[in-house]
Amino acid sequence: MARQNGIIKLKGTIGDISFYKTGDGHLAREKGGIDASRIASDPAFQRTRENGSEFGAAGKGGKVIRNAIRILLQNAKDKRVVSRLTTDLLKVVKTDAVNERGLRTIQDGDMSLLKGFEFNINGKLGATLFVAFVNDFDRAAGDATVGIAPFSPKVRIAAPSGTTHFKMVMGAAEVDFANETSVFESDETAILPYEAAKTAQIDLTASITANSTLPVIQVLGIEFYQEVNGQMYPLKNGSYNALSVIDVTTV
Repeated sequence: MARQNGIIKLKGTIGDISFYKTGDGHLAREKGGIDASRIASDPAFQRTRENGSEFGAAGKGGKVIRNAIRILLQNAKDKRVVSRLTTDLLKVVKTDAVNERGLRTIQDGDMSLLKGFEFNINGKLGATLFVAFVNDFDRAAGDATVGIAPFSPKVRIAAPSGTTHFKMVMGAAEVDFANETSVFESDETAILPYEAAKTAQIDLTASITANSTLPVIQVLGIEFYQEVNGQMYPLKNGSYNALSVIDVTTV
């Protein structure tokens, strides 16, 4: 592929050259490859079809998760979160020991592989919050909880320059990959001062469907603010906010 460096950036196809935009800028490449109809029917491309099917399952699953936690994700994500999440979900699909190759699914794979996934590579929770927390999911009651003992924000949070305040957020998503639906609830603290004095005990609870048989993904995050003339503004448009998968539970 080639990079477009001119003042005018093109999109579309001219002759055998396709012009398109990616996260790396405006690129161009020569058209080519095998005819799609042959890939869809030729026995020689059976593995290609299987790989494509499972990649598609991972992509759809990623969209279900992103839609489920949208209310929190919109404040903490990077430009490559879609591709990164799809890559990790494809790894989950490949651990499915129940279904045949090409028909493997996320829900039948090892979903614990998602634990620790960071939705914002520019603001990782693991490199931001240095305090122990206790999380739990009571499937019978449908209650997801996070508890954080009192701590000094100045000592335990690696906040970006300009931070005056912060907020902790938590959410739980009950995800139905087969039907591409979800149930989501979240909880958050008040906007707290970023100071040396210790916080009070933080207890967050999100309640979803009791006795659900679906996978449940629990996320925890932190959002940063700057106070200007008595008003709170998301610091740097939230570019350093963190949001991470802290637990995944299945039946």
